[in-house]
Amino acid sequence: MKLADFAVLSCGVLLNALAQLGLKAATQVSGPLVASDAHVLRRALDLLVVPSLWYALGAYGLSVVVWLVGLSRVPVSQAYPLLSLGYVLNIGLAWWLLGEAPNAQRVVGIGVIVLGVWLVARS
Repeated sequence: MKLADFAVLSCGVLLNALAQLGLKAATQVSGPLVASDAHVLRRALDLLVVPSLWYALGAYGLSVVVWLVGLSRVPVSQAYPLLSLGYVLNIGLAWWLLGEAPNAQRVVGIGVIVLGVWLVARS
């Protein structure tokens, strides 16, 4: 895989990871969405005015466009495993931005993912 193609796909992964973080930040404002809770509809409606929800949805939309550019240049069987790098980004960014401390088992699992992505990227 060419470095430029890897960079495009990595941007798509980063945008997707940022979208996940934005969605989590939005639900931290609204509170948990639990179907058995009588306030679930109200909380869902409250989400519509949370700016991070809209930033997250925008990041998703842009990530799709960037991903399409990457897929037009690289076989999907080579590009798709790169989405797993989102796990790496999210564990670090969630720890830094949201205070979600990872445990050792999660870190080891993500290390296995990184090894797999590295093997696929080299093929």
